[in-house]
Amino acid sequence: MPDEPKTLDPAVRPAATAGDSPAPDRDRPAATAPPAAPARRFLVPVTVGLVLAALNLRPAITSLGALLEEVSEGLHMSGSVAGVLTSVPPLCFAVFGITAPRLARRFGPAAVVCAGMAAIFTGLLLRPLAGGTAGFLAASALALMGIAVSNVLMPVIVKRYFPDRVGTMTGLYSMALALGTSVAAAATVPMTEALGGDWRLGLGVWAALAALAVLPWLPLLRDRDGAGARVSRTEAKSAAAVPAQAAPPRVTRSRTAWALGAFFGLQATGAYITMGWMPQIFRDAGVSASTAGVLLAVTMVMGVPLAFVIPRLATRMKTQGPIVVALALCGLGGYTGLLLAPAAGAWLWAVLLGVSNCAFPLALTMIGLRSRTGAGVVRLSAFAQSVGYLISIPGPLLVGVLYQHSGGWGLPIALMGGLMVPQMIVGILAGRDRTVEDEC
Repeated sequence: MPDEPKTLDPAVRPAATAGDSPAPDRDRPAATAPPAAPARRFLVPVTVGLVLAALNLRPAITSLGALLEEVSEGLHMSGSVAGVLTSVPPLCFAVFGITAPRLARRFGPAAVVCAGMAAIFTGLLLRPLAGGTAGFLAASALALMGIAVSNVLMPVIVKRYFPDRVGTMTGLYSMALALGTSVAAAATVPMTEALGGDWRLGLGVWAALAALAVLPWLPLLRDRDGAGARVSRTEAKSAAAVPAQAAPPRVTRSRTAWALGAFFGLQATGAYITMGWMPQIFRDAGVSASTAGVLLAVTMVMGVPLAFVIPRLATRMKTQGPIVVALALCGLGGYTGLLLAPAAGAWLWAVLLGVSNCAFPLALTMIGLRSRTGAGVVRLSAFAQSVGYLISIPGPLLVGVLYQHSGGWGLPIALMGGLMVPQMIVGILAGRDRTVEDEC
């Protein structure tokens, strides 16, 4: 990753850390703090923009998962090629997510997220028009590129505008993300049937939601230099502890950063396998297509309340290891159920896997907790998510290959459950009470 300027970027101010108490700022001139009025002026569009952006970060994936069989038949894909298709999201997130810090420095985080929403809209609009697998993949990659940069910059936007409410705002957009994921999973098949059974129309309707998400970010394009960012007293204290000319941390030297990247990657592996293949697992067990979509929605909707609760709980704990263990045990229970009785206990397994998938908002929260400064959060977010998504790429593809060549779901489900163990280990390491600055 290219080096950042040695001065602190005004677009990404140092973030408050959990447990800070207000203290007078004796080292920084008072003139450096932006006025409060512009901050209030930007709070409403930022909040609305965060919610709408989060609603659009997964429908491109879960809507495809609900119609994977129809898309595979329509585009004449084999099981292995369908596995490649389910591996495209993490690949795009890894490749394009690493560019987010450079883009944010040049254009401002809000402008990049706005462009990301526009890319999602364009990709979702073009995807149903594709006449073959290559065109479908290209349009999907465009939408996923927009998702990738927005994924990385969501924690940055929260740190910038809500430095004293990181847990609350992370929970809000995580909850919106889970809601968008579950609604797309549940509604795609019924909407497709209502539109005449054409999977192209069923996928294309989600472009309308992406178009709506562009709007609240437009007023924020003028805030490129950070005039609307809020600076709290706790933030000023954190900034005073870091020399003004200090370079941002080199997160590649931090064991915590690597543990967080591995944790992010393993939880993403489970999430994308679930989103891409779980409906097919249930359909092969004799569950109807519409019910399989609803079961996926149940898995996703579990993240709506928990994605709000878990970040708030995590910020109140010195170490997040206990939460990591609890979520992993739910995952082990869900995969064991899928292996032994996929149809008989389908609703319970969907609930358990939904709880397990809440490792995602926990990982996002830990990104904010594991760095003392805003510049550190930018680098850690890009590093952890890019490394994590690279780790997650083989998972969905491997599941597709195992499914095709073993003739059943025994081996793929055993793989999914087995990954819960290393996820638990690296999650405990990533959740220790330390920051990347301590290790660089």
